[in-house]
Amino acid sequence: MTWAGEVLTTALPRAAIRTVLRAGDTSVLSSARSADEPPLTTPRDPAREAARRELSKRMYHEDDPSLFQRALDAFWEWLDKLFNAASSATPGGALGLVVIILAVAAVLAALWWRLGTPRRQPTSSAALFDDRPRSAADHRAAAEAHAAQGHWNQAAQERMRALVRALEERALLDARPGRTADEAAAEAGRALPAHTDRLRAAARDFDDVTYGGRSATEQSYHRIAELDRDLERTKPQLASSSAHSTAPHTRQGAAE
Repeated sequence: MTWAGEVLTTALPRAAIRTVLRAGDTSVLSSARSADEPPLTTPRDPAREAARRELSKRMYHEDDPSLFQRALDAFWEWLDKLFNAASSATPGGALGLVVIILAVAAVLAALWWRLGTPRRQPTSSAALFDDRPRSAADHRAAAEAHAAQGHWNQAAQERMRALVRALEERALLDARPGRTADEAAAEAGRALPAHTDRLRAAARDFDDVTYGGRSATEQSYHRIAELDRDLERTKPQLASSSAHSTAPHTRQGAAE
């Protein structure tokens, strides 16, 4: 049998062979009708075209992998080549590469545990209060309700609002809408200088929770609540009282 006959008998099923044989100008089967006649063959180009058309039918591709499976196979093949290339360039081969990967993962885990989740720093401070006027007692009650449920973010926010509202009610701060926590801490620190640092820390905690994406803790809430209670018992240091305290010394010095 010729080359075309070998291709047809080895690469195609019987149905395809019949189709290919019918495609040629001369049928191979006709050669078997007479043993005295020389065998006829199908030319190479028509046989190749007939085989291509036959094999392109859907019935021969029902078991082919899907597009997703082919893409997945290509990805794993690429990953395997990448790993092999990295292994060949790493001292110790594949084992050395695994050790390096584990070491990098351990360093990243340690940094994550030490520094925590990356948080967005506040770009600007918004107003401390909303448009609903509430008393310091109202804010304290809301804070205690949130704390009882373990909602420390809301509890810290409400306690800071209670602290500032109480200073406004005592006329240590003017009731000014749009005031930020930092502004309130700075203004209150002038009247209550002994608590300046704690006021600034409370304002930072409020900003971190409200605008910085951080989470308040039970300890941070209790720090603000303790500061609120201490401020209630602290008498303000007014500018007039400090002036009176220095006046006698001035007069005494003048008399001398």
